Amino acid sequence: MANKLISQMGLPPSIANVFAARNIMTAKDALSLPEFELMTLLDMGLDQVKSAVERISEIICPPYQTALSLMEDRVRLGGHLPTLLRGLDDALCGGIPFGALTELVGPSGIGKTQFCLKLSLLAALPFCYGGLNGRVVYIDTEYKFSSHRMVEIGKNSFPQIFQSEGMAQQMAGRIIVVRMSSLPEFMERLQQLKFTLIQHDVKLLIVDSMAALVSGVNDTSTAGPKQHLLRWPLSFLKSLAEFSRIPVVVTNQVRSQNTDEAFHYPFQVQEKDSSKNFERLESHLIAALGIQWAHAVTIRLIFEAHSGVWWVGERGAVEILLACKGGHVQHNP
Repeated sequence: MANKLISQMGLPPSIANVFAARNIMTAKDALSLPEFELMTLLDMGLDQVKSAVERISEIICPPYQTALSLMEDRVRLGGHLPTLLRGLDDALCGGIPFGALTELVGPSGIGKTQFCLKLSLLAALPFCYGGLNGRVVYIDTEYKFSSHRMVEIGKNSFPQIFQSEGMAQQMAGRIIVVRMSSLPEFMERLQQLKFTLIQHDVKLLIVDSMAALVSGVNDTSTAGPKQHLLRWPLSFLKSLAEFSRIPVVVTNQVRSQNTDEAFHYPFQVQEKDSSKNFERLESHLIAALGIQWAHAVTIRLIFEAHSGVWWVGERGAVEILLACKGGHVQHNP
């Protein structure tokens, strides 16, 4: 809002023209200067300057809400995108929640993208089939999106629906794929997303994957600079979810961590040391993007490879378990 143009704020044309003539184009330009300096620069009286500053401040100031109204909105506008996985939907009180940021974490090849494709179909399906009957914006940062695989998942998961003539094309036409490969490009496009969500009746936003956008940034340094770069897009994604009241799903990768560091997540490979008669961690993987990101997401679903456990995805896919800290879904209210 700080970059909103003064010409769009409903000031009297004579005053707006003076601001423009002095190259004070945005709210930030005007509010960064003291009132007496604006008087000199604009050659206006104090009353006129105060009136203009009040008007600009009123427009760019975010609307406030009481704690009660926020709670009531959450109840009134709440909802979930069911995953059709009974155990997961039960743990999430109905599915992927509206108005929240949900993160999928797991090693490469575990099935995160496949799960995102399944969610995309569920959001695009008509109401009569249990879907959200809307469009999906799928931000593909690793160029892994496969329309062929998506249709294949649809035919296996919803054979009675996808056997209908033209249904596969109709579902594919509701999924908007946006490809980008750098964090600066992503941050620039985020500004346009709010309008895209409104104009196209979008019911689900997916970013696959967030970690890929920062993988080439400060690669030899600590996670600190990367976390700093993610503050704005993270904040924007959360506000976008709350503003549009839709599920926002992002995928994250895992990285290795020294065994001296604190144990946080259950990604691990254990090896039996017979000489010392105890199990030790040979390697330890944790979620990428750092602790600041971890605390900001609303729900984190961790994907692990196991045998004989809960299937997520289609037949032929790897077996994965959605678990965290003792087998529970991690939820940050």
